[in-house]
Amino acid sequence: MLKPARSKKEKDPEGRMPLADHLRELRNRLAKAMLAITITSIAAAFYSQELMDFLSSPVERCPKGVMETGGKCATIVYNDLLSPFTTTVKVVLMAGIVLSCPVWLYQLWAFVAPGLHKSEKKYTYYFAAAAVPLFAAGVYVAYLIMPVSMSVLLSITPDPAANLLEVDKILDFTVRMVLIFGFSFELPVLLIMLNAAGIVTGRRMAGWWRGVIMGIFVFGAIATPSTDPLGMIALSGPIILLYFLAVGIALLNDKRRRRNDPDAELDDDEAAPVDLTPAPIGEVEAVPSARAALPEQATGDAAGSRPQRLNGYDDIT
Repeated sequence: MLKPARSKKEKDPEGRMPLADHLRELRNRLAKAMLAITITSIAAAFYSQELMDFLSSPVERCPKGVMETGGKCATIVYNDLLSPFTTTVKVVLMAGIVLSCPVWLYQLWAFVAPGLHKSEKKYTYYFAAAAVPLFAAGVYVAYLIMPVSMSVLLSITPDPAANLLEVDKILDFTVRMVLIFGFSFELPVLLIMLNAAGIVTGRRMAGWWRGVIMGIFVFGAIATPSTDPLGMIALSGPIILLYFLAVGIALLNDKRRRRNDPDAELDDDEAAPVDLTPAPIGEVEAVPSARAALPEQATGDAAGSRPQRLNGYDDIT
């Protein structure tokens, strides 16, 4: 009886497979992720005008047909013939990537998960569950302060001049603010991951607080596109609070780890403390033993006779 040409292979419980199968699976995962991005981008194209209005809403627009001078408002313009098309494609593609993130994140997880241990999978679920709301919180904070930041930047315009803003520049500013705030809010997740992996302890993280606060303010001043101090404070303040929250969680995790394993925080080349206090012993029990004569102690008497002592000892020494 002929066997089928293609039989279903049993999966290795440890996720091991040949390199060709890994590449084939990666190709399939990427194809599914790209298909999801394409479908959501096509759906977002029907709402491109609403998306453009939403992304450019932080800018205070001048009334239609009026171009006011100074920094009170701005007029949004396109500078060349292809700008409307390229800007719309950019906005639609960005919306497709954001809306399809559950699909491509799952495909990424499904590709990596077979190589993880059970405990590592559990921690990954926790980190993913915390990373999504933190990123959304960063995006929300960025969207709250963007109108104020743009208003401050427009207020620098001298009175004889008017503001003509390109749509591409506005979108770049908005996307940059959103990504910087979103990824910056992931700092506590990264710190807790390092603590869970045993790379850094909560006490050591707490000892870094002066340098961390200084570094966060410097990062906030450099990363925010606006030059006003409001953007720096709005970015640095929540990150500092999240840093101390991560330190508190790490300290609780270290306390739990010490309770379960007192030697958990020792380095690989560090000796564990040994208790050298002598332990009390109980009463010594006497063990009877039969007397035996050594050949050197024999005196030539009859068998069974008691051997003589030499200098008070049983042996010749």
